[in-house]
Amino acid sequence: MNIQRIICNPLEENCYVVSDASGECVIIDCGVFYQEERTALEDYISRQHLKPVHLLATHGHLDHNFGNAFVYEKYKLGVEICTEDQSLVEHLNDQATNLFGIELDDAQPPTGRLLSNGDTIRFGNHELQVLQTPGHTHGSVIFYCEAEHTAFTGDTLFRMSIGRTDFAEGNWNEMEHSLKQVIAHLPKETIVLSGHGPQSTIADELKYNPYLR
Repeated sequence: MNIQRIICNPLEENCYVVSDASGECVIIDCGVFYQEERTALEDYISRQHLKPVHLLATHGHLDHNFGNAFVYEKYKLGVEICTEDQSLVEHLNDQATNLFGIELDDAQPPTGRLLSNGDTIRFGNHELQVLQTPGHTHGSVIFYCEAEHTAFTGDTLFRMSIGRTDFAEGNWNEMEHSLKQVIAHLPKETIVLSGHGPQSTIADELKYNPYLR
């Protein structure tokens, strides 16, 4: 797999474009907000001659979904998200007003496929498994590629930290279960690509992350 990271918006969110030799790609957590970020995403896809076939979100918070309307307009893809976070992405304008004090210029497009634990996302010669990891939000998921030992963990797991659980949709008990029953059981060689900050590995997180020790 080829993985391109674009750091987006004022919260420095990680948007990933994941592709393989087939030319198909998926866009994960499209937080592009500023015009230069949208241009960077479009230019990368164009230069690499890629065909986006899925727009995926690890959860429904605005900073991970600023670019949904842009991707829908450009590539006709609705965001695919866990059922429990559907309402969040359908009310991004409310999040923008209530949390950021801004108004979004774009009307929110229709939601795409609703995801459940154990679903498979296929593109090119690869597939991602949907693993539900509630805690940061009720519908938080990670996208795990077993063949490439890579997990896109959104705001569930960061390098040496975890996502907040004090938002309205957060729950510490759910987060603790997700960390111990899902994250900790991934192979130790798994590369962790999170929603903010640098990459890590499951081995390092099990050894050094205070929430997983």
